[in-house]
Parts: sequence; structure tokens; C-alpha cells
Amino acid sequence: MNVIPCTTGSKIYTIGFEPGDMLLEKLEKAIKENNIRNGAVISGIGTLKRCRMHYVTHTGFPPKDVIFTLEKPLELLSINGLIIEGKPHLHIVVSRGKEKTRGGHLESGSEVLYLAEVAIMEFEGLHAERKYDSERGINLLKNKGTT
Repeated sequence: MNVIPCTTGSKIYTIGFEPGDMLLEKLEKAIKENNIRNGAVISGIGTLKRCRMHYVTHTGFPPKDVIFTLEKPLELLSINGLIIEGKPHLHIVVSRGKEKTRGGHLESGSEVLYLAEVAIMEFEGLHAERKYDSERGINLLKNKGTT
């Protein structure tokens, strides 16, 4: 486990999405345009016309993912995750009426139906990075500058 303190303040950004916006792609654009290096998506709600996500299929290393697409009106119940060195790692939960709730890692190609609203908290003074662990085949969160 790695606990990485944020040594200075933070800033909040709220982002409103419109019908037809691509959720992940627009989030990545907002992150880049506002130069958000490190932070967290702390809230996200709305509706989606299409949702693409993936989930892991086994407990071994390296992970194996299955990408799937839901093509129906969906309630976006939650989106959250971290932004490290300008790159978001986000998970999403969606539902549709009486059908079961689905969740996973957000992929590109998820389209907003009516609206979506997301809040990002930027961490100033957080010195974190994701480092590739070649033994496991995954990127792990580390304090920047450590091995």
C-alpha cells in the first residue's frame, strides 16, 4: 500500500456535458485544457445513450479484460477515480429501470443522452505517478521519485 499526502491546497472544477458529448473524451479534453496533473473525479451523474466499459475476467496476472457496450438509455449513477500525471483512471456505474446495475472501467465511446455533470478535485502538491510493474503487467500508484 502507498499513502501519498497532498502537501498543499486543492481546486474544484465542475463540468456540464450536453447531449451527444462523448463522456471520457470530453473529460480528457477538460483535464488537458485546464492542465490538471493530479486529482480525483469526486462526483458524476447523468444519463447515457451508450456506455462502453470493461471488467476483469480472472484473478491472475496480468489482468485480462472484456470490453462491452450497453446501447440503451442509462442512468449514470456514479463515476469516480484518480487523475495522475494528467491521465484519468475512472470507473462507472449505470442502471436501466428494472434491469440489473452494471459497472466497470470507463472506456471511450460512452455518449451522453440528456446531460451529465462531473466534479473534479485538483490536488496541488501531490507528487504521484503510475509505474509499470513488469512482473504483474500492471501500472501501480507510487510516490513520484520512488521505485
